[in-house]
Amino acid sequence: MADKWLVNIPGHETTPVDNNQLSNWAKAGILKGDTPVQDVETGSSFVAKQIPGIFSEKDYMTALLLSIFLGYLGIDRFYLGQTGQGVGKLLTLGGCGIWSLIDLIQIGTRKATDGRGLPLA
Repeated sequence: MADKWLVNIPGHETTPVDNNQLSNWAKAGILKGDTPVQDVETGSSFVAKQIPGIFSEKDYMTALLLSIFLGYLGIDRFYLGQTGQGVGKLLTLGGCGIWSLIDLIQIGTRKATDGRGLPLA
């Protein structure tokens, strides 16, 4: 994969950016998983979620459904690679429902990250 990318994001100048900038934009919610990016060297186009290390490999919809139906057991946290927090939710039945509700809101608003801190695409 390339080191420099062209990304057309409204409000940002279209100049070559590196993987670190793409990662920062993804974490800030500026860059979405389906945003087209172009490799400066080859001219090949991709969507941002295809670039390794920018977005999580975990699926947003799977995490959301697990949170809705099994969040009180911590299954959503286990899926996201946050095992310790999953055990905590399991033992407390989702913090008596409060922790489950908070996680559901975080996942639903795309603020949740995986165990490596990468945003869901």
